[in-house]
Amino acid sequence: MKLKSFLRTVLLWGIVVSPLAAGDQGPRTISITAQRFSFEPNEITVKKGEPVTLVIHSKDVSHGLAIEDLGVRTIVKKGQSAEVSFTPDTVGTFQGKCAHFCGSGHGSMTMTVHVTE
Repeated sequence: MKLKSFLRTVLLWGIVVSPLAAGDQGPRTISITAQRFSFEPNEITVKKGEPVTLVIHSKDVSHGLAIEDLGVRTIVKKGQSAEVSFTPDTVGTFQGKCAHFCGSGHGSMTMTVHVTE
């Protein structure tokens, strides 16, 4: 586990994460591209209890991603990438949205996260 990710987890969640056991693959990484006015993919499915890292890339202007019910919130600057990690603890369908005003279509920039057993 990278030190930066470990410290971010401890600071954000106030928990200490034990090192991965031999054979564990670590968090599932999902790449998402943000551009006016969509996320690609705009729908993902993850498993309850499975650590996930979202890597969000911005192609054009600054964007954000907020999935409030999953504790996800990040901003990604124009032409850059940002990472946000979470472990869903509830099964369901959750709506995410752009968290940084990016133009006239900002309100329609959404994505869906399905959490399954």
